[in-house]
Formats: sequence, C-alpha cells, structure tokens
Amino acid sequence: MRKASSKTATDDLRPEYDLTKLKRGVRGKYYERAMAGTNLVLVDPELAKIFPDSASVNRALRALRDAAGVTAGRPRRGPARRKRTAA
Repeated sequence: MRKASSKTATDDLRPEYDLTKLKRGVRGKYYERAMAGTNLVLVDPELAKIFPDSASVNRALRALRDAAGVTAGRPRRGPARRKRTAA
C-alpha cells in the first residue's frame, strides 16, 4: 500500500471556475496538423554518433545534393535522347 501524502492539497482555483463544465482532452487532436510539416527519418546508431543533431544531418545532405548536382528537388538528367524517326 502507498503511504498517504504528507502534503495537503490546497484548492487554488477561484470559485467562478466550474470544473464540472470541463471536458476530458481529446487524444491526437492536433496530430495531423503537427505531422503536416514533419518528415521523420530514423538514423542507424552508428550514424547517430557522427550526426548528433538535425543541423549536422542537413549539412551533410546539402553537401551530397550539391555534389550530385541536384537542383530544385529534381535530379539532374543526362543528355537528352532523341527519338529516331523513320526516314
């Protein structure tokens, strides 16, 4: 059994607050809104030692993007291929 708390609970609320009108919270109420701008990626433990925070991961990914020549979110394509037409 638990021991009774030695601290007494004091009611600090003002009398005009009616606690019976309060409703229980809704689980996940703002989940969709929070996830709308979030991209969660799990990193392996050995990489987490090298990249301890999101800023270091972002720097490394930007360097990789620049080395690969990717711009505006689209990969750079090789030379354009022309379709052969019947002569």
